[in-house]
Order: sequence, then structure tokens, then C-alpha cells
Amino acid sequence: MKPKTPRDDKDEMRPEYEFDFSAAERGRYAARLKTEGSNLVLVEPDLAKAFPDSASVNAALRAVVEFAQVAAGLTRRSSARTTKRRAA
Repeated sequence: MKPKTPRDDKDEMRPEYEFDFSAAERGRYAARLKTEGSNLVLVEPDLAKAFPDSASVNAALRAVVEFAQVAAGLTRRSSARTTKRRAA
């Protein structure tokens, strides 16, 4: 077993990671997120259990979009039916 080395009581954080939080601005980017939007979407906890990662969420959403496009195509009238028939 290795002998224990005495531990320094001084801060072990590197100087480049030290930050004075008293000068921080609360909500600095909040306005920009409201105007430009974000790609972050919050999922309800029950749905989060069904999707273990972002790839499975993306796959499910792509399937829904594809199904919606197919379903929309089935409900449109064909162009042949919209042409006027000649009177006999």
C-alpha cells in the first residue's frame, strides 16, 4: 500500500479556471434565445424514459414526418379529377 502524502489545504484549481462570479451577469443570453430561438427542446419525463438518446428521438420524429407527408399525399385530389369534363 502506498503511504499517504500530506494534502495541501490551498486551492488546487488552475488559475485559468478561477472566475469572479460577483461580476457575472444573470440571464446574459436570455433575450437572444427568445428572439433567435434554440435547438433545445424539453421532453416530458415519461417520454424521456422511452428514448434513451437523441438518435432515437430523431429517428422517431423522422418517422412521424414521413408518415405525415405520405398521409397528406393520400388525401389530395389528383390533377385528372380537377379538369373540367366536356359536355356531351
